[in-house]
Amino acid sequence: MAGARGNRRIFDLGNKTLFMREYGDFSPEYTDYATAAVAILPVPYDGTSTWIKGADKGPEALLDASFNLEFYDIETDTEVFRRGIATLEPVTEDASPEAMAAAVEQRMDRVIADGKFPVLIGGEHSVSIGAFRSMGKRYGDELSIVQFDAHSDMRDSYEGSTHNHACVMARALEVTRSVTQVGIRSSDRSELRNINPERIFHAHVIKGKSGWEREVARQLKPYVYITIDLDVLDPAFLPSTGTPEPDGLAYRDVLNAVKAIAEGHTVVGLDVVELCPNPMAKASDFLAAKLIYQILSILAMDK
Repeated sequence: MAGARGNRRIFDLGNKTLFMREYGDFSPEYTDYATAAVAILPVPYDGTSTWIKGADKGPEALLDASFNLEFYDIETDTEVFRRGIATLEPVTEDASPEAMAAAVEQRMDRVIADGKFPVLIGGEHSVSIGAFRSMGKRYGDELSIVQFDAHSDMRDSYEGSTHNHACVMARALEVTRSVTQVGIRSSDRSELRNINPERIFHAHVIKGKSGWEREVARQLKPYVYITIDLDVLDPAFLPSTGTPEPDGLAYRDVLNAVKAIAEGHTVVGLDVVELCPNPMAKASDFLAAKLIYQILSILAMDK
C-alpha cells in the first residue's frame, strides 16, 4: 500500500519556487533519474484555455493524488514502479504558447536522448506540441500519434495563435500525417479540411461496440506517441476538466485501446493533459494518476 513519507520536492526556478510531490510514494531507489526507466515531466501551463481555467494546477493535483496509489497492478500482475519512475523539474515557461512549446521540446529531447520513457503531464493540451516535435525528430516517418480527446483540436489557428489548445492536432499533422483521433464528439466545421475521415473514431460510433480498438491499431506505424486529453472521458467519470463534453468514453475504453496499440507497436511516449482540479471532486485527480500507472503497467507487460 502507498506509504506516508510525503516527499515533496522544492524547485527553485529563479523567478518562482514550486513545491511539488514526486509521482507515487516510492522509495528513493525507484525515483532516481539515473536508473529510472520512466521520466515524469510536469508542465503546469494554462495560457490559452478558453473556458474553465485551472489546468495549470493539474500536475500538482495529479502528483498529490498519486501518493494514494497501490503499487501492485492486479490486471497485469506487475509492479511497474520497480522499473523506476523519476519526476523531473517542471517546465514553467509561460511567456507565450510558442515559447512553452519550445521549452517542452528541449526537455523532451533530453529525456529521449537519456533513454527514458517520457510521460508529460499538463496543463492544457497545447503542452503536447513540443512533445510531438521532439518525437518527430527521433522517429521521423515511422511515427504515429494517437489522440484520445472529446475535441478534434484541428483548427489552423484560434484566437490569434497557432499554438492554442484548439490547434494542437493541426500542429501534430506538421510532424506526421499518421494522426489517429479517438473519442471525438466536438468539432468546428472549419476543422474538417484537416480531419482524415478514415482516421477519426467518433465517440457515438464506437461507444458500446467492440473491435474498433484493433481498427485503431491496424492503421498505425511502428512507433506510437499517445496523447490523452482527459475530457475524452464522459464527465460522469471525470468532471474536473476545462472543457467537459457529454457522451464520452469510459475509463475501460481507453485502457482497452492502449492494450490493442501496445500489442503490435512500440509506444514511445505518453501525455495526460487537461486535468482542471476541483477540491470537491478529488476522484478526478486520482483517476488521472491511476490512468498513468495502469498504462505504464500495460506497456511494461508488453515488453
